Amino acid sequence: MAIGNLAPKKEKKSRKNKQIVDEKAPLLPKKQEEDVGFDEFNGASFSGAVFNLSTTIIGAGIMSLPATMKELGLIPGIAMIIFMAFLTDKSIEMLIRFSRAGNTVSYGGLMGDAFGNYGKVAAQICVAINNIGVLIVYMIIIGDVLSGTSSSGVHHAGILEGWFGVQWWNGRTVVLLITTLAIFAPLASFKRIDSLRFTSALSVALAVAFLVITVGIAIVKLLSGGVEMPRLLPTVTNSTSFFKLFTVVPVLVTAYICHYNVHNIENELEDSTQMQGVVRTALTLCSSVYLMTSFFGFLLFGDATLDDVLANFDTDLGIPYGSLLNDAVRVSYVAHLMLVFPIVFYPLRLNIDGLLFTKGRPLVLDNFRFASITIALIGLIFLGANFIPSIWDAFQFTGATAAVCLGFIFPAAITLRDRYDIATKKDKVLSVFMIVIAVFSNVVAIYSDAYALFKKNKTSPE
Repeated sequence: MAIGNLAPKKEKKSRKNKQIVDEKAPLLPKKQEEDVGFDEFNGASFSGAVFNLSTTIIGAGIMSLPATMKELGLIPGIAMIIFMAFLTDKSIEMLIRFSRAGNTVSYGGLMGDAFGNYGKVAAQICVAINNIGVLIVYMIIIGDVLSGTSSSGVHHAGILEGWFGVQWWNGRTVVLLITTLAIFAPLASFKRIDSLRFTSALSVALAVAFLVITVGIAIVKLLSGGVEMPRLLPTVTNSTSFFKLFTVVPVLVTAYICHYNVHNIENELEDSTQMQGVVRTALTLCSSVYLMTSFFGFLLFGDATLDDVLANFDTDLGIPYGSLLNDAVRVSYVAHLMLVFPIVFYPLRLNIDGLLFTKGRPLVLDNFRFASITIALIGLIFLGANFIPSIWDAFQFTGATAAVCLGFIFPAAITLRDRYDIATKKDKVLSVFMIVIAVFSNVVAIYSDAYALFKKNKTSPE
């Protein structure tokens, strides 16, 4: 049965490489393909696909990973990053294998194939929740870095505030509005994800530049005796501190979530058989960046590491040209996030359209609907970024709900459903493990956060 379903996939792939795959209409008639201007597109390259998937992975999550090291300690923190990369690779492999067996071209379509319309809607809702949350985080970080932020009663000056002083035009709302209109809106207007391959390559280069500068600062301070050896293990004194360790799980999950873009990237790939290689190359690259950023970020700031480590780069580093290096770190990563935004926005728009307009024609053929959804979503994200105070709060919510479903629970459930009888015993054991560990960890994380918030409110003065 599986072999019979795999055959049409190859034939269909030659058409998919020349147009955008829509949730409601996987194939466009030849005339419509020419009308939307994709008739000369012969497929995305391997490197372009790696850059787009890597950009999907390396987003704002990297900024909270040093804070996870602060909670877990160095050894468990490194082990968890590697473990999450392994689980992510396995879960994406499951998605790809069952998509080919069922001849499906989207995450929602795959869930619909396994569980009917309810499964499809569940996947679309989770993509919407996760991506809106992640994009709000991007805007929060950009606002924090450019306009400043306050943490524990301490004000951390933004770059623009440091350069020009406090001005009306470098306030948080104005800066985010200008960024939205000048950068996010134009980049979000592309109708094909491969059109973003060059900005994705630049965004990865900027993330690496951020890493190189951070490593250089840490090494200089280490050689001069300016840093202490970070904690190797977590500090556990009671049950509360033990359960608090689980609050890092949603952050780690969010850091690796890219599943919602796997189909979009594969659909445009010139040779779809390379997709697993694309995934493993991107995961290797991103995991290396994550490990080094977490280690050297925690090494630099120790227990003073903030939820958003970029906010730490406004202090005196105690080395020559420290102020210049601080600005270079923050500017490079803010520019990276600006270029990541459209990659995450692309599947968000497709899934929202699939939820709201189930009977409509393909989104790429309806310019009014395309523009309306784009404007509404960007406006919603802009408002969220101005009212949500911390990226840790946003990560906890999205990571403990939608992200864990997209990354682990849904792929495992599809494998256990095994509609095409292609799952091995090992696959099913791993799937059960993924569901159990995902549910347990996130329930404990939500409980721990809620308990900490209740205790804080109870002890705070009236």
